[in-house]
Amino acid sequence: MKILLEIAFVGSAYCGWQSQKKGDSVQEKLTLAAKELFGTDCDVTGCSRTDSGVHANGFCAVISEKGSDFLNTSIPLQNIPRALNSFLPDDISVSRAVEVADSFHPRYDVKYKEYVYIIHTRPERNAFLAGRAWHYPKKLNVELMDEAAQFFVGKHDFASFMAAGSKITDAVRTVH
Repeated sequence: MKILLEIAFVGSAYCGWQSQKKGDSVQEKLTLAAKELFGTDCDVTGCSRTDSGVHANGFCAVISEKGSDFLNTSIPLQNIPRALNSFLPDDISVSRAVEVADSFHPRYDVKYKEYVYIIHTRPERNAFLAGRAWHYPKKLNVELMDEAAQFFVGKHDFASFMAAGSKITDAVRTVH
């Protein structure tokens, strides 16, 4: 069975999603939790990479046995999130587990991604937004910002933003 997980994480303590030598990653923590739960080495493939310190809500990843595209388990799907969460740190959680088609890939079959950037404009900082919002204690010209944002809307070729040697063959994306 191929299992898709929906994950949320506060990335402050991590070098990003993808496992790296230079620090703890979200993928690494989830892989360790999966090994504890399923009793076997597992691969966890995410829908994208994130930079160091980035948070995510609704991040998707496929979990499988190491060297396989599938995971053999007798644990009911609805119990997998709670079971995995018992092995995860408080800043990473799994909210859902669903079976997906054998051909599904979380990176290439994604329908859309949503990025949210928060600007806190009140004069006083807010402790609950620390590390999650940019504190800019001035009035913003929202109309001018909306006007400028319209230049990003539509289909664009993002090839100039790709890493050298990327396997992506189509860099055209639609921004809504």
